[in-house]
Amino acid sequence: MVDQPIDKDNNVAVTLADLIPPQAVISSLKAKTKKQVLEELANRASKLTELPAREIFEALLQRERLGSTGIGRGIAIPHCRHPSVEHIFCIFARLGAPIPFDAMDGEPVDLVFLLLAPENAGADHLKALARLSRLMREPRTIMQLRAAKDQTSLYAVLTQPVASAA
Repeated sequence: MVDQPIDKDNNVAVTLADLIPPQAVISSLKAKTKKQVLEELANRASKLTELPAREIFEALLQRERLGSTGIGRGIAIPHCRHPSVEHIFCIFARLGAPIPFDAMDGEPVDLVFLLLAPENAGADHLKALARLSRLMREPRTIMQLRAAKDQTSLYAVLTQPVASAA
């Protein structure tokens, strides 16, 4: 993990630069169902990690069966652990149109983070989930992600520091 910058109030400035590489940002994912979203993200993760897409997809489906990863306000964070993943890895996708995702608030989802972690990641996996959740509590960040014009703009929003009392 990269050391996190500190803001003027001695709070950790949360960024996702160490979790999301630029090529892992999708500006307009065309999917009409939750299953299609998970499949498309598994395919992208496979290309970036060289892991079998089917294994990633099955692990994501298994996790979703435990409960939806739709956290509300149009955001979902599907996540899973995989024995062949070497480090925590994230993909971000903005959907072309919101889709039902069985989110906690019942709202459709249009912003999705896929988080893959090593089988033994333990606390680091939970910290990465918390970091994503914290970032997505910022209304300004959500608005910027929805308004960004392209992949480069989305990556800039995702990697800008957001003050956090971590």
